[in-house]
Amino acid sequence: MGSMSIGHWLIVLIIVLLLFGANKIPKLMGDMAKGVKAFKHGLKEEDEQAPSPAPAAARVTEGEAAKPAQQPDTAVKS
Repeated sequence: MGSMSIGHWLIVLIIVLLLFGANKIPKLMGDMAKGVKAFKHGLKEEDEQAPSPAPAAARVTEGEAAKPAQQPDTAVKS
């Protein structure tokens, strides 16, 4: 009951062809293939251009460099 037989798939195929038309389906598949290729190309470029992480000391921004370091309050109040 959970699986679809070949008859069900044929009905679904006929409905899809009626809704989209025989000419639009190849165009949709072509556009989808172009999108997948562009996505893979983008991932490949990102991997090639990924810079190595900078050391922690080098990650200081200008605003942080101008501020004095804050000392934690370690005094115990009683």
